[in-house]
Amino acid sequence: METISEAGTSTATAEAPHDAAIRRSTTRRYLMCPPTHFDVTYSINPWMNPRTPTAQPLAAAQWQAVHDQLVELGHTVDLIPPVPGLPDMVFAANGATVWGDRALVARFRHAERDAESAAYLDWFRSRGLKVEQAESANEGEGDYLSAGSWLLAGNGFRTDRRAHVESEQYFGRPVIGLTLVDARYYHLDTALAVLDEQTVMYYPDAFTPGSQAILRELFPTAIIATADDAGAFGLNAVSDGRNVLMPTGATQLEAKLRDAGFEPIGLDVSELLRAGGGVKCCVLELHGPAGG
Repeated sequence: METISEAGTSTATAEAPHDAAIRRSTTRRYLMCPPTHFDVTYSINPWMNPRTPTAQPLAAAQWQAVHDQLVELGHTVDLIPPVPGLPDMVFAANGATVWGDRALVARFRHAERDAESAAYLDWFRSRGLKVEQAESANEGEGDYLSAGSWLLAGNGFRTDRRAHVESEQYFGRPVIGLTLVDARYYHLDTALAVLDEQTVMYYPDAFTPGSQAILRELFPTAIIATADDAGAFGLNAVSDGRNVLMPTGATQLEAKLRDAGFEPIGLDVSELLRAGGGVKCCVLELHGPAGG
């Protein structure tokens, strides 16, 4: 197996769909964590300001809207119980990467989130999955996004480059390393979203020139976000292949998605954004057979 990074790119590219106007949703399985203990009590990214009071009821209502929209679209949503004292556990995407019967649980970069890992280890073990915790700093699906046979893997702020090799070996899937350079987009899922196996949308300036070159080669039909769309967290989105759940406000990106045959669904997650998390941050996809 070969981990692809800025040191060299693969000759493989994602083929353009035969008809970009035809998009098909597929039923997915997700894991979410209710925001019972959500608050902004510390700052580990540029979006967090603990001096500003948190409206927990509003956060709960916004989280519920994301949950209910997924269920309305026909997807299954499992819940992991929230743990007191862990306000960021609502951002379930960071808890693990899951493929088939394997879960690689996060090893968080910041001490404030360390204790979340134990909850995810217990949850996946109780469901019979093969479970390990990452050895190197690895923030789950915040920095690992499945695109066809590849795992797109972010680094630069939270996930260690060494974790890419570990993930490739654990899942037996090729990893594409992408380096983030803008602290506002500290996880890959804040700067890039996978729409289907062949299509992504991303904000180029969040990445190094080398990583931009990799993305251009692998995804020539990608949808490119503007600075305004990225700043609205429009790329922190969940796609089922047709429907794209995303924070409201990324108007140009919504138009581009419609032009490409996708159905954007804007959701108000303004209170959750105060902690640097949007729609995708709240949703961990259980990929492969375990998610069927």
